[in-house]
Amino acid sequence: MSQDTSNETEGTESSEQQDPDAGHEGESITISLGNQEIVLRQRYELFSIINDIGIFLFFTVGSIAFYWHELFNVGVTLFVIGSVQLGFRPLIRFFRRVQLRSITKGMPHEVARDF
Repeated sequence: MSQDTSNETEGTESSEQQDPDAGHEGESITISLGNQEIVLRQRYELFSIINDIGIFLFFTVGSIAFYWHELFNVGVTLFVIGSVQLGFRPLIRFFRRVQLRSITKGMPHEVARDF
């Protein structure tokens, strides 16, 4: 009686197959960006930060102004300005995306923490 070892070999091979992602843990991903794209991203990030600080100031000072009857109109005016600045946030992101698209000749790579 001869034993057929081909089934044993096949079973051993299938159980020893490696995960396609094995050995890639902890490797860093390097993305090459052009200098112009980095400068553009930093510029729009700065615009976004300045806008957010303005929103904070206008809404905070406007809220405090409501404590005094004489400053009620100032408070309302500051709230209107802060509300308009909230509209600038998507405009900043839109213009940044348009400029990045023209530089990258396609869809720019976005990350979740983009402003």
